[in-house]
Amino acid sequence: MKLAMPGRAARVKGEAKVILHRSRYICVFAFCLLFIAGQAAAQKEDWFRTSTGLGVDKPRLAVADFAAHEDPAKPHSQLFTQVVRDDLQFSGIVDLVSPSFYPTQVPTQPSELHNADWTTTQVNANLVAFGNLTESATEVVISAWLYDVRSPSNQAVVGKIYRGAPTDAQVRKFAHQFADEIISRLSGGLPGIASTQIAFVSSRTGTKELWVMDYDGANQHPLTSMHTISLTPRWSPDASRIAFTCFEAGPTKVVSPQICMYSMDANKVVSFPRFRGSNSAPAWSPDGSQIMFSSSMLGNPELFVVDANGSRPKRVTFSNAASTSPTWNPKTGQSVVFVSDRGGIPKLYLMNADGTNTSELALPDKGYLIDPAWSPNGQMVAFSWRRPDGNFDIYIMDPATREIRQITRDSGKNERPSWAPDGRHIVFESTRNGQRQIWTMLADGSQAHLLTMSGHNESPNWSPK
Repeated sequence: MKLAMPGRAARVKGEAKVILHRSRYICVFAFCLLFIAGQAAAQKEDWFRTSTGLGVDKPRLAVADFAAHEDPAKPHSQLFTQVVRDDLQFSGIVDLVSPSFYPTQVPTQPSELHNADWTTTQVNANLVAFGNLTESATEVVISAWLYDVRSPSNQAVVGKIYRGAPTDAQVRKFAHQFADEIISRLSGGLPGIASTQIAFVSSRTGTKELWVMDYDGANQHPLTSMHTISLTPRWSPDASRIAFTCFEAGPTKVVSPQICMYSMDANKVVSFPRFRGSNSAPAWSPDGSQIMFSSSMLGNPELFVVDANGSRPKRVTFSNAASTSPTWNPKTGQSVVFVSDRGGIPKLYLMNADGTNTSELALPDKGYLIDPAWSPNGQMVAFSWRRPDGNFDIYIMDPATREIRQITRDSGKNERPSWAPDGRHIVFESTRNGQRQIWTMLADGSQAHLLTMSGHNESPNWSPK
């Protein structure tokens, strides 16, 4: 039996949407983010706003131009400065001070920092990042600091020295690391996302292949050249592998959707068992030991679980309809949200990881519910909802209370959400500019950023680290 999904005929039946993490944030400085760590159901308004930076004060942070000690180093000092600014701007937890307000003389090392220059009414900064860069034919050295200019202490909040090859790629990597270090300090030790990656599917080489890019859309490149159809990439919890749907010959030599595996360590597609029928929509268990996917190996498309190497398949759903798109609760590992048309049209269902205690996550309006993705802390589920007007939009649900929030609205078709590991950002695909492309946004729907612009791009999935 097929899941009826009008407008999605070109896609594999039962594509999965997975998750990545989300959490609450703790402030470490007196001036910093006053995050409320609400835990009870009565506080759900607070934890939703907290995770997205809504309704809270943000520290004002300035990033001075990093100084180049020699002219050849200027392009890389400018690149480092801009990447750090962009990363912090999109973090969702700071208010970046415009460089137009900066004092005439900016510091390049701690002895040159004058706090009073940065706390004037015009600048009004809480934090200042600055540093310098030297470069030779074989090495770039970047010294980077972050200071609290309103603290009586003269101790750096962050102080780092980066050494590596004098290439654009390496300088960008160092900038991401510095931005992540700042975000980690401002969010109670939780990691930033500037060094993460996004896996996706692109047809720009002629066939749908597995691609990867930096979280900000830089460094886009293909991972596979299988010359077939690839769909639904899903990172393993340790980010060493990507499970995805591909069209290859199964045991009967008939080409059908199968589960394929790409190793980031080996930089190639590695062997994974082939099963009878159609097999699609892989999802990793939180500990990386199992993969759940949709399979018709026994006739009807149902959910199966296998070990991470593809062995010991076990059926976990039993119905007279199709089940697909499983996503594991990343915190408990004990519950799974999935899509099934057992009620006539695709809806979201919640079950225990062993298939018991299944219940519908009912919503008050008609329409297709697909693409579930658990938030990192296991408290919310993002999903796509095709309302009666025909458009797909992205919503967030609290499964415990069924409360929902709409985070995209009336801007093309918005589908396949995937959470960043910081829980503050979501990557998704959208047709809002005409072609299907990959976008990111804060989890409240604000600050939407276009990441891909060439070809047809879909099925994004955010790496866990």
